[in-house]
Amino acid sequence: MKSLLTFLLLALCANLVVAQQDITLCHTPATDKFALFASNKDFNKKHPLPRPYVHVSEAGGDMIKIKCADGTDANAYFLKAAKPSNNWIFVFQEWWGLNDHIKREAENLYNDLGNVNVLALDMYDGKLATTREDAGKYMGEFKQDRGNAIVQGALAYAGKNAKVGTIGWCFGGGQSMQASLTAGKQAAACVIYYGMPEENIDRLKNLSCDVLNIWPTQDQWINKAVTDKFVANMKTAGKNLTVKSYEADHAFANPSNPKHNKEFTADAYKNTLEFFKARLK
Repeated sequence: MKSLLTFLLLALCANLVVAQQDITLCHTPATDKFALFASNKDFNKKHPLPRPYVHVSEAGGDMIKIKCADGTDANAYFLKAAKPSNNWIFVFQEWWGLNDHIKREAENLYNDLGNVNVLALDMYDGKLATTREDAGKYMGEFKQDRGNAIVQGALAYAGKNAKVGTIGWCFGGGQSMQASLTAGKQAAACVIYYGMPEENIDRLKNLSCDVLNIWPTQDQWINKAVTDKFVANMKTAGKNLTVKSYEADHAFANPSNPKHNKEFTADAYKNTLEFFKARLK
């Protein structure tokens, strides 16, 4: 009987596959699932190469080093509030890395939210992809423990009184959620653009902030099944989740994407600003 049960369990795991990418996800934590997409050719094709862009900050943004608890350094692009403020936004990159496109998004948030500190974190420790192959490689190599250490260093840099909102796209969308979980009581608001949500209900019960999920309904990876499960899990955990859906594809808010939708991007950004402003007063 024990052998039969073992066989059935193995068979079940073998069948728990995301059909569109042929990646087995049995017993794979949510934080690792998105990294597995890196080996999928269709997923890679959904990410056109970033258009050349050099960001020149008009708000005094600059690259800095922050100390992590393990003694290592982490990189971040920092925009300091014009007046002393405990309101912070942590920004998380797409799978390309902390490139100039992300620095521009960080500066847009800085300008449009008002008196807030913005910290765009380099989750690849200096590695920057300009090809899909490198982007897939870096995302596949990423370790969540290192990501958590970087966020903990950012929280120490911001200070114990900081109220932190988080935002990210694609790979960074999942990191936005993980950062809000890591921030504990300091988390004030979490925005996810087509990123992998946390699935562990016990972990979600420890979430201290509301979540805004920007979801493109044509996304094959962060699809309806993933989104419906997220909605159900957040309800079970007793947490507030707002889902804004758009008839668009993955990465619709990226201007480098041929399927970029300006109208939807503007609406999603408006909702993002309203969400942050209501929670970072």
